[in-house]
Amino acid sequence: MRVSRDELRFDFAGARFRLPRDRALLAWIVDQFLYGEVTGIQVGHWLYGAPSLEAATFFARQASEELAHVRVFLRIHALLGTTPGPPHPVVRFLSTGAMGTDYAEHVATEMAVGEGLVLAVFQALIDTVDSPEIVRLLEGAARQEERHVAFGETETVRLLAERPGLADDLLGANLLTLLALPRLARFIQRRLGTEHEVLRHTEPFLAHVVQLTELRLQRLGVLRAALRDLGWGRRARLLAGAFFRHQLNRFRRPRRLTDTYLSDPLLRRQPSEAAE
Repeated sequence: MRVSRDELRFDFAGARFRLPRDRALLAWIVDQFLYGEVTGIQVGHWLYGAPSLEAATFFARQASEELAHVRVFLRIHALLGTTPGPPHPVVRFLSTGAMGTDYAEHVATEMAVGEGLVLAVFQALIDTVDSPEIVRLLEGAARQEERHVAFGETETVRLLAERPGLADDLLGANLLTLLALPRLARFIQRRLGTEHEVLRHTEPFLAHVVQLTELRLQRLGVLRAALRDLGWGRRARLLAGAFFRHQLNRFRRPRRLTDTYLSDPLLRRQPSEAAE
């Protein structure tokens, strides 16, 4: 990954989620993840629209892993003695409302950046939940999420090498995600409070996540400067351009593997290599 596990870590100064005290609080957090994992069904859309056999193979595996994560979070609910509830609207928007309309948006915004954000929160829970069994379950899911992020990053870099002009469009799409995060943080503070030993770190943790996202976008070649150097006029143009492109893509029919498979790199290899 372009951002390492060590870079993902945030210093919570020893603060912990402790059971049974924080059972209801952890249940609400798990509900947000559960919804995100159920949206693993969306991977089926990208399996249908994959640009290569290699990508299709990856998405087939990813769909299975995402749906397996549903069972992971149901298991955590069972360990907590709680039942699943609905997600926050911002989580619903980030998981489904902002779904990419083409392959570039998907790998850059949903996989590299979106799942990168999820991974940062995974790491925060791994470092703060005072339950070895829950941490073990989260560690297993996090390793699989790392592969999803890494694939999105690799594909984003490849696409930008082929089409450098995509950078501004992808930056605009990711700015929307960054604008949504403070709203979610404010809700967490309003509903859950800031007295809890972990939650009092919400604002600095959000700043850390934004910095991680900025770093990832820079290392991918999507962002060529610091976010703070983007004036409001420039941000507005990037957002408008990304919105226009997002809507325009809805009317385009992508070429399917059934149209292109004979020219796929996998089929152009020697038969013995392709079968490996």
